[in-house]
Amino acid sequence: MNKKSSVSYIFGVAFFILFMLIFLYQFKVIDIGFLKFINEQILNIISIVFFSLFLMFILPYKKREEISKIKTNKLSKRTLIATFFILILVPVTIFSGIYLLDNKKFYIISLLIILEIFVPFIINFEEKKPQARELIIISVLCAVAVSGRIVFASLPQFKPIVATVIIAGVCFGAETGFLVGAVSGFVSNFYFMQGPWTPWQMFALGLVGFVGGIIFNKGFIKTSRLSLSIFGFFAILIIYAGILNPSSALLYLPNPTFYELFIASMVSGFIFDLVHAVSTAFFLYFISEPLILKLERVKTKYGLK
Repeated sequence: MNKKSSVSYIFGVAFFILFMLIFLYQFKVIDIGFLKFINEQILNIISIVFFSLFLMFILPYKKREEISKIKTNKLSKRTLIATFFILILVPVTIFSGIYLLDNKKFYIISLLIILEIFVPFIINFEEKKPQARELIIISVLCAVAVSGRIVFASLPQFKPIVATVIIAGVCFGAETGFLVGAVSGFVSNFYFMQGPWTPWQMFALGLVGFVGGIIFNKGFIKTSRLSLSIFGFFAILIIYAGILNPSSALLYLPNPTFYELFIASMVSGFIFDLVHAVSTAFFLYFISEPLILKLERVKTKYGLK
């Protein structure tokens, strides 16, 4: 572990004080006049940045170029099959629910999506003996993602669920990342409320985990804290927001134009997506390394591939 100098601790304390001032202002404990001219979501971003800087200056850190070096050179059969189901069959299922089922049978659509993404696992089980250990780990990751979303429910857009989904994809493959994301979105909505938006959330969360699994598990980008954080930031703005924002216009506007469907929906949700992106990068930067290393040790110990 690298020792922190006294200057680092001074900077850390300074950033913590700044964070606490914004935190207390947002909860109406103190009044800081000029902050009322700053958008609340911008204040959320600033507070996350201050808290991140506080942790970076205070916590000891051993530099690692790469967290995990376990990767393959080609996509597995299961991943290729999962790609078909995720990129073609799942969107077709969602749109069928909108146009054929009048957008009211969202439970049926959600369950169909879960069944569709289980197909690659069933095919994989036909090729080798099923590993209950792998399913248990996947279940635990789903539980962690759901719990993270619920625990941080009082903090809008500040949730570790996407970070957990990305880590699942990095450690266990793209199709597992999609499965964890889709199941987590479905189960957590029993707490937040199910609705016609649920299949879209499942698809968006799952696709982030799927893309993250391909990019990092296949070695296209080094698996470092910084690269994971950068990916998480842009995955929220491009993939997650790129699916959920247009879906809102599609669900609530009778005949949305191209402008309403894409441009207006993305612009109106940008500031909230930015907070979500920053918070996801925050969680990935500080929890990805210990969590991935522990999961890799579990994989090695129990022979999970």
